[in-house]
Amino acid sequence: MERIGTAKRTKEIIGKYDFYFRKKFGQNFLIDPHVLGKIVDSADITEDDLVIEIGPGIGALTQFIAERAGKVVCIEIDRDLIPILKEDTLSEFDNIDIINEDVLKVDLDEVMKEYGKGKKVKVMGNLPYYITTPIVMGLLEKGYDVESITVMVQKEVADRMKSGPGTKDYGALSVAVQYYTEPYLVANVPPNCFMPRPNVDSAVINLKVNKNKNIKVLDEKTFFKTVKAGFTQRRKTLMNSIKNSGLFAMTKEEILEVIVESGFDERIRGEKLNLEDFGRLSDSIYKKINKE
Repeated sequence: MERIGTAKRTKEIIGKYDFYFRKKFGQNFLIDPHVLGKIVDSADITEDDLVIEIGPGIGALTQFIAERAGKVVCIEIDRDLIPILKEDTLSEFDNIDIINEDVLKVDLDEVMKEYGKGKKVKVMGNLPYYITTPIVMGLLEKGYDVESITVMVQKEVADRMKSGPGTKDYGALSVAVQYYTEPYLVANVPPNCFMPRPNVDSAVINLKVNKNKNIKVLDEKTFFKTVKAGFTQRRKTLMNSIKNSGLFAMTKEEILEVIVESGFDERIRGEKLNLEDFGRLSDSIYKKINKE
């Protein structure tokens, strides 16, 4: 069928349906077939896959996905887009179901049970930039049985997800994403690839989920509190950052003790610790708090 992921076809479709972009939904439709193809290639989609697409828009990426996947479930919050998808752009496909709902309110476990039927699950989408982190971290923290997440996000967020210790973009999000996944930057995408053009650069990132996590820790809650505390005041020492975070009922002496016991210099900053370092530090804190 005719591809719709071009400026010409997008203009025709939104004109036909008298569609207006709604800023509150962060709508920016991809109009570059090369980028659309690259996104689908990076997700390595097969007939054995159930793909859950978040925010299909008018279905430009969905067309590419549906040609390869066994089943596609689109979750679209804007009811004005539903007739476009069902009656027009995706009408020729028999492997697509559309849910008109806010993805943050959808029970994805139920979606996977209803449509998965033994298939591997992959999540894809051109995410609204203002809720990128809640969507991605929600998928990871809730432990959904997902093989990979391939999404278009603000370039700044993609850089943070893949950055390592000592870089300006490295932070709590970097450690959290790398705890669950192996992030891979697929492509940088300039504003002229979208309609309307966003005010920021974008990027496609693929997150390959490790169901067993990338490190083992004694207590996940303590681990994530440790990571958050470590970046509370990133220009200060790790000891002061943890103390000033107020997340642990520990004295400065106790904090210094666990830092040294974990093998770090007392003057080290949190931004210098890698994933394994934070795991080791959180285990020491957990043992100290629980008097092990």
